Amino acid sequence: MIYYEWGAPDNPEVVFCVHGLTRTGRDFDALAAHLSRRYRVICPDVVGRGLSDWLPNKSEYAIPRYVSDLNTLIQKIRPQKLYWVGTSMGGLIAMAIAAQPTSPIAKLVLNDVGAVLSQASLQRIGAYVGAEPQFATFDDAVQYVRTVSAPFGPLSEAQWRHLTWHAVRQELGGRWVLRYDPGIAVPFRIAFPAQDMALWELYDAIRCPTLLVRGAESDLLTRDVAEAMTRRGPRARLRFDRGSPRWRRLDNGTPIGANGTTGGTAHARQGNAR
Repeated sequence: MIYYEWGAPDNPEVVFCVHGLTRTGRDFDALAAHLSRRYRVICPDVVGRGLSDWLPNKSEYAIPRYVSDLNTLIQKIRPQKLYWVGTSMGGLIAMAIAAQPTSPIAKLVLNDVGAVLSQASLQRIGAYVGAEPQFATFDDAVQYVRTVSAPFGPLSEAQWRHLTWHAVRQELGGRWVLRYDPGIAVPFRIAFPAQDMALWELYDAIRCPTLLVRGAESDLLTRDVAEAMTRRGPRARLRFDRGSPRWRRLDNGTPIGANGTTGGTAHARQGNAR
């Protein structure tokens, strides 16, 4: 598993930023650059995405495998304090780890994910995950990403291009394709039922301080579920944005999108969890 690293490698305070289902660790470039002033920041490409290897057995694309891989990465990094920012799937991985009795996570940020996954969101994601579109130009790829990722909110053109650049690759013939294994759709479509999926038992086991981030029109994390999460389990603090679907701002006013991206570029060191 490939990961990207910012900040001093000997900094004992570490932030893991973990992306959503079809995204990559480069979604967090600008956020990581900002956080690296104080923390060592680690942003992995979860297996099957970005520059990480694809699994021969597609049934392994599931939370237990991701938890195992991320625990291996934690053991390699050996943080004294570990903080976690998880978007969508990255938040589910975090919940699974944070619910463990000996969890290493000191503080947790759940972005656009919670204790119930709505049926509507699962149907929306299932409609595009595993697709294998090809694009004649990079601009065509940008338009595709804008369409399937519309719930991310009103990002700038530069931000959409940044999100797309690290989510596609150009083949020898010149056409552009998505940079993830279509096989991730196999267990996704088996695992998620045609109804809301409740994860309250997992959430209620979390003991670390938790911040919950929700955009006004998020279909993955409904308002009712978000508010319920403030009253049970770790009693998450809720940041609610009425201005856009899945869009938040850092405390310093720097806008961050659904996957933590603020546009721009950062100088990252690349590593391998093996």
